[in-house]
Amino acid sequence: MHLVRRDPHTCGVDRSRWRREDLLAQCPWLGLRTPQGLGHLLGRLGISYQRGRHYLHSPDPDYDAKLAAVATAWQAAREAPETQVLLYLDEVTVCRQPTLAPAWATRDGDQPRAQRSYRADTETRILGALNAVTGVLHSVRAAKIRLPILRTFFQTLVAAYPERTLTVVLDNWPVHFHPDLLVALVPQRHPFPYYLSASWPRAPQPTAVAQWGHLAWPIQLLPLPTYASWANPIEKVWRKLRQELGHLHPWADDLPRLRAELDRWLAEYQEPSPDLLRYVGLATRD
Repeated sequence: MHLVRRDPHTCGVDRSRWRREDLLAQCPWLGLRTPQGLGHLLGRLGISYQRGRHYLHSPDPDYDAKLAAVATAWQAAREAPETQVLLYLDEVTVCRQPTLAPAWATRDGDQPRAQRSYRADTETRILGALNAVTGVLHSVRAAKIRLPILRTFFQTLVAAYPERTLTVVLDNWPVHFHPDLLVALVPQRHPFPYYLSASWPRAPQPTAVAQWGHLAWPIQLLPLPTYASWANPIEKVWRKLRQELGHLHPWADDLPRLRAELDRWLAEYQEPSPDLLRYVGLATRD
């Protein structure tokens, strides 16, 4: 196991992946003569040839501190739901063309098909926020997610939870922390840095201050560790959306119907959903 987890180059093998004959050459002490014999041994040891997966390590120096802050906010929302709310926010893109996925079919060559359109692969964007305690999914669909859409969405969230403090957990997309958006919120108390575009101003524009500076929406933004999408449970909601509606869908030539089906799917989770909480891993035993 120690050997198969190493880069072959570190053992003088000029390949990026191990072959059985390479492993056999590195382990003469096994007393095996053929790659097939080694294959049988690997099987008995539970070592198999597996498909790789994409991997990216979060380099965030505040990784542990951010996750601890999220856990604290989640506990506060569970213990005092009348004053505290925790929401996981994220965006997802759904394309006109269906995505490929396995499906049932006969073995006589009737392979499942993703029926594509000759039209451009138009994108539809969805902005969502998942209540970490109730499983309610707040969402809005748009052609593009820009600052006005985010601001209106935040206004909708505040209206949905009157007289409560909202902690919104979100990734490090710079638009989430644009000064013209932050000006509408209460002062932020989390010490973690925000990552903004180098060309953006660090202070809100005077017009934004005049229009939104007096609102003081009770929203605290809590950024996730950088490059750590696995720490956002709403990503599993988007996976569920793709599995139930995006893969092999039949509406590539009917974009309005596709978007209507998206709206229908999202509307199913506008009420508390213990099942959705279990699906994303936020359900509790009590």
